Amino acid sequence: MMNVRQVEKIVKGFANRRRIQILMIIENNPGITLYEIAQKAKIRFRNASEHTRKLAEAELIVKKYKAQTVEHRLTDRGRKALKFCRIIE
Repeated sequence: MMNVRQVEKIVKGFANRRRIQILMIIENNPGITLYEIAQKAKIRFRNASEHTRKLAEAELIVKKYKAQTVEHRLTDRGRKALKFCRIIE
């Protein structure tokens, strides 16, 4: 069982409209690069980088480094966070 600080870290990880949007983009495009995320979300590369960093810190996504690119995928926790968002809509 998680303590409340762990839950807070996870919730803060997706408590932003852009980060929820990025989770949805990654869900539909497993292995997507940061550049592609920025394009699909229509945000600057630097902003996409910061958002994905926060999502990774909350363990909602994983980053897999391949040569000069980084692929992004949802974790089980990320899928559950999206499910939660859809339930409360």
